[in-house]
Amino acid sequence: MHPLQFNTVKLSLCLILGILLGNLLQLSIFISLISTLFTLLLLGIVFRHQQKLPSWLFGVLAACVTVCVGQLSFSLTQSKNFEHHYSHLLQSKNQSFIIKIREILKPNAYSQRFVARVKFLDTARVSGKILLSMAPDTANTQLKVDDELMVFSTATPIKAPLNPHQFNYKKYLSHLGIEHQLYLSPDNSFITPNTSRSIFGVAAQLRQHIIKKLKKAAFGKEELGVIQALLLGQRHDISPATNTDYKDAGAYHILALSGLHIGILLGLLHFLLSPLEFLPKGRTIKLAVIVLLLWGFAILAGLSPSILRAVTMFSFVAYALYLNRPTSHFNILALSLFFILLLLDPLLLFQVGFQLSYAAVFAIVLIFPLLQKLWAPKNYIIKKSWELLSVSLAAQLGVFPISLFYFHQFPGLFFVSSLIVLPFLTFILGFGILVIVLALSNSLPPVVVAFYDSVIWAMNSTIGYLAQQEGFLFRNIPFDTVQLFLSYAIILTLVLLLIKTSYKKTLLFLGFILCFQFYILAKQHHSKSRESLTIGHLSRNTALLHRRGSKLTIFTNHPPATQRIASDYAIAQHTRELEYLPLRNSYTIEGERIVVMDSVYNTLPKNYKVTTLVLTHSPKINLDRLLDWVQPKTIIADGSNYKSYIKRWKASCRAKKIPFHYTGEKGAFDFFVR
Repeated sequence: MHPLQFNTVKLSLCLILGILLGNLLQLSIFISLISTLFTLLLLGIVFRHQQKLPSWLFGVLAACVTVCVGQLSFSLTQSKNFEHHYSHLLQSKNQSFIIKIREILKPNAYSQRFVARVKFLDTARVSGKILLSMAPDTANTQLKVDDELMVFSTATPIKAPLNPHQFNYKKYLSHLGIEHQLYLSPDNSFITPNTSRSIFGVAAQLRQHIIKKLKKAAFGKEELGVIQALLLGQRHDISPATNTDYKDAGAYHILALSGLHIGILLGLLHFLLSPLEFLPKGRTIKLAVIVLLLWGFAILAGLSPSILRAVTMFSFVAYALYLNRPTSHFNILALSLFFILLLLDPLLLFQVGFQLSYAAVFAIVLIFPLLQKLWAPKNYIIKKSWELLSVSLAAQLGVFPISLFYFHQFPGLFFVSSLIVLPFLTFILGFGILVIVLALSNSLPPVVVAFYDSVIWAMNSTIGYLAQQEGFLFRNIPFDTVQLFLSYAIILTLVLLLIKTSYKKTLLFLGFILCFQFYILAKQHHSKSRESLTIGHLSRNTALLHRRGSKLTIFTNHPPATQRIASDYAIAQHTRELEYLPLRNSYTIEGERIVVMDSVYNTLPKNYKVTTLVLTHSPKINLDRLLDWVQPKTIIADGSNYKSYIKRWKASCRAKKIPFHYTGEKGAFDFFVR
């Protein structure tokens, strides 16, 4: 069964190509609409005269129309193309916003965050999403989904990362349609009365009611946090230690409600509702009940974006099971991807959860039957174990390149954790729904609480044990975009080769492997001849990253504060050796002298030759006089300086016409790259 033999799969690939082109070209709605109408007109002409034209022409034009539709759908999501988007009315002063809370995000050590929709800006009715932030000590206001607030503040753009190769939160939020943020405080905001309710607010209220009921039972703290994550999509109460254990054991996907959970729930419902098939039109009734229950679970879990796309996808899978035709699975998955999810929200394509979900499901549908053909044990227990392992292997093979690309680590014991935890998860989901029903009816027996709590404890303990096997966890694996696409090319050609062996497919498979190997060797050879020096941005600290070949030296007086940026830099630059050394006050590279001045080393002799002057830890200097003495070409100030000093130094450099670079505004500074 070849996946590309289905037209829906081909159209889905064309739609994805169109969305990617839309993201690259950033076309206006007018141009995207004209191109779509023009190709659609050509398609209509070809369809009318198809008997006189080559048969392949219609397929090519249909693909072009789909690509143009993908571009148009992406253009329709961009704020710059919407006249009523609030961003067109923003000013660099305080303005009056009326906003409605849409989603409560997981808090961090610095802030409580929310996603909201802007309804009014000053007196104008507007649209668009915005990020809200407020200090943790002001979070006692207990904002809820559907709360409406009046805020008098200044909206600021989301900032890009200031250090190289760090996680780009600005880019991540832009793919969610969020480009600005507001900072809330008790002085600039208040909740308005008589707000309207939405289905998202009702879902959040129901979820909070269930959590209150569960907290009254005698569940352990860690166990209750996992229960809330698995059944309600709430990971706020999971401790950092438990989070780390699940990540290191290769089982973190278990804590995030996604396609895995909905797929298991679909399997349970498909089995439990089998007696309905004996009724007249029982199969149709069974399909309707399954779909209703799946969407009911989505509401129970808060209608998060990951749950919405998972339930949408598996509603189509339920329909595929109803049709009971093996060839329908690719069609159904492509339909859910093409006609529903990506057409309604093309920005989903850039979300990691969406990519992982569909990569896993397509891999299971494509690879699982091949693994079952390799071995068909007769023993029931061995057969079921092999099926679980086959599902896990297929899913991991599908998401393996994406996981390496985003997370740069690979848990070698993922198959063990999947084989052990999946039976746990199947029981926990099924029994957990019963626990919720009993809790809501105030009839949850203590013996049921104790039993369910012990099952969760056993799963957590197993995951914790696997996470301690450090020898099977491979971290800091460099993996870039080219390797991502080459990896999927290798996997796809291998699958096609297993479906039907041929000489051309074998050559193609081996060719992609050679390309992958040559690319890695070329990257390693290229890195040996490279040298660069970067001064990073750290609050209250200083770090210079010197890279020479495959070695990265970090000059800093506080190594723990630089571990994250050093690790990200090393992975992206394919460096293998890291060394930490104390910060020095003078460096010479390529004949150029770089001097670091701090609160201790704050004087220089007259006519001292300096190419670049780096100011750290707020040195008490007269910069105007110093610039007359040493006359450097560039002045750099990092994040360890007082902002009042930065302002004064910037004015001095402007008066002397010397380039001034503040890492807190312009990001890290690269001195030399060769």
